[in-house]
Amino acid sequence: MANMEYNVPSERWPVHPETATAEGKNKFVGFWIFLAGETVLFASLFATYLALKDSVPSDDHLLASELFHLPLAFVMTMLLLTSSLTSVYAIYHMRNNNFQKMQLWLGITALLGAGFLALEIYEFVVYVGLGHTFRSSAFGSAFYFLIGTHGFHVIVGLIWVTLLILRNANRGMSVYTAAKVNTFTLYWHFIDVVWVFIFTIVYLLGVL
Repeated sequence: MANMEYNVPSERWPVHPETATAEGKNKFVGFWIFLAGETVLFASLFATYLALKDSVPSDDHLLASELFHLPLAFVMTMLLLTSSLTSVYAIYHMRNNNFQKMQLWLGITALLGAGFLALEIYEFVVYVGLGHTFRSSAFGSAFYFLIGTHGFHVIVGLIWVTLLILRNANRGMSVYTAAKVNTFTLYWHFIDVVWVFIFTIVYLLGVL
């Protein structure tokens, strides 16, 4: 059932429904604090990767320049960046009190994210088949830990948005659901920004 105490008629729908209540404002501020901690986590993983990326046994020829397939990484990047754009469309329709279109764009965001995750799993399977595993070298450990941590965040995001879509189907549009949708999109944008750094530092610089 919808939370009727949070419902706002269309004619009084706020410009920024996600922060129209004290709860919404607290979610917004609290989540930025959480993302600050996540930034420190990924900064540490990037530093570790940069320190270990050249630590490959002399008899192991699977260097980054020989291993990475840049076109595949580019497609993955486009999928994730496009999903970030579709999440923006979801927020746009949320702020215009258009529930159906908000749900639609959230669903498209989930599909694009799932496509990215499928390609990442495929990439891992290929690398493992070539002998590039978590235990093959320090480079392998640093690579899988960084990319795997990001992939785990993508999985969390996909579960999150799926639950939002299903629960919103019963709740409908309200400032209560708006705050939750906005919090998800902040998380999803963060994941996209991290991937841009991964694509640049790991893949792009790796093949040069």
